Amino acid sequence: MSSSLRPVASADFPTRWGKFRIYGFEAEYGSGAGRRKEEAVALVMGDVRSAPPLARIHSQCLTGDVFGSLRCDCRQQLEMALAMIAEQGAGVLIYEQQEGRGIGLMPKLRAYELQDSGLDTVEANEKLGFKADHREFALPAEIFKSLGILRVRLLSNNPEKVAALERAGVQVTERVPCEAAPNAYAEDYLKTKKEKLGHLFSSR
Repeated sequence: MSSSLRPVASADFPTRWGKFRIYGFEAEYGSGAGRRKEEAVALVMGDVRSAPPLARIHSQCLTGDVFGSLRCDCRQQLEMALAMIAEQGAGVLIYEQQEGRGIGLMPKLRAYELQDSGLDTVEANEKLGFKADHREFALPAEIFKSLGILRVRLLSNNPEKVAALERAGVQVTERVPCEAAPNAYAEDYLKTKKEKLGHLFSSR
């Protein structure tokens, strides 16, 4: 898949977890009518080159990250990753604009509506004409390389993220679990992640 990664800007970025550097990136994929632009940011803390850093690839989730939705574990995973990076004193969090596993915000809300009638997250996506997961994770691999990072300790429960990075030439030296405490609203969501999407949970 051809692309052209372009660094857009970088700046100091203090947070409640500590001081990061924030980098903005754009890339274009495909050709002709199918050409699309993707954007992502990378939060970088400390020395990320002398040893494989903790790294998290996080897909945007307005409902979870911003509003604290209990239908998913996204905000919990985001905050857990930032806290773990801060504790280590070094790491990278890439935040991609891939709402709803890549289907977009409004389709995601339509999927919520279908889930309220009894479908699980995969069934709802497929009923709307989407794949279970539309993400490809090509952009994060290019961002890691642009930052001079060729080996990572990946904070993820998703084996497809590991495989995508490895295919792109970024070695995953360790998969570090990023497991949020379950709640009653997210129980079915997490069950579907495990049973239909192959996510790995040590506690489930």
